[in-house]
Amino acid sequence: MPPLSPAHLNPAVEKLASGRPIYGLLTQDLSRENARTVGRRDTDFIFIDMEHSPFNLEALANFVAAMQDKAYTVRNGVRPRSALFVRMPPYAAENATWVVKQALDIGVMGFVFNTVETKEQAEAAVKSMRYPPWKAFPNTHKGPVGIRGWSPGGAVWAWGVETEEYRRRADVWPLNPEGDLMAIMIIETAEGVKNVDAIAQVPGVTALSAAAGGDLSSSFGVPANAPEVEAARQSILRACLKHNVVCWISPTNKADLDRRMKEGWRMFRTSNGLPE
Repeated sequence: MPPLSPAHLNPAVEKLASGRPIYGLLTQDLSRENARTVGRRDTDFIFIDMEHSPFNLEALANFVAAMQDKAYTVRNGVRPRSALFVRMPPYAAENATWVVKQALDIGVMGFVFNTVETKEQAEAAVKSMRYPPWKAFPNTHKGPVGIRGWSPGGAVWAWGVETEEYRRRADVWPLNPEGDLMAIMIIETAEGVKNVDAIAQVPGVTALSAAAGGDLSSSFGVPANAPEVEAARQSILRACLKHNVVCWISPTNKADLDRRMKEGWRMFRTSNGLPE
């Protein structure tokens, strides 16, 4: 019989908290058929890219619903096989808190913020994911004060928990050690790289992501394989290691994955969501 209330419902957080790396895949296909296909992949997270695909919240809600695998839940409990993260069109500078609220209320377990360039943008991002402090839960009183509005019905349904348990768990990890949400900041401009040390120090930031190459290299005005881009990635990694923040990269092949793991990266997007 699986435990009714595991330490973490987010499988990516559960692995990271125990010192293990995590692997995931990217999808832009929000069809029911794809939800069922990727939902049965043995991967730690599924990264839904809605920045470069049609922005459709109803499709996202349907995808989350179609990911529910009753047979898996019966065997393993309410912790899903994979955590769902989403990236949406607004840049961090737009402070579009409403899209964060919509995504979290639908039931995703992580939000990926585009083009984070300053400490202030990272703080605003963290605030948008957190509820205001709750007296019964002391861990919610640390760090940036949350502004998320309270209407978690869809998320409660998707997570398979009671409302008060969702309230306790719906906070950013590791700032709240009981939290099951991940606040992920993409560093993809020269300005973001310049400020990355300050960004990494913001309480509530779960992970920093080094852009796959396109936007980061464009910001420097060089190809993706230019030395400036790799130097930027290493700056991001140093900030992560210095401040104990998870660092995310997308390796190009198995040799690159092995190299990045030795360097200290802990979160990887691969073509199939597995160690390649």
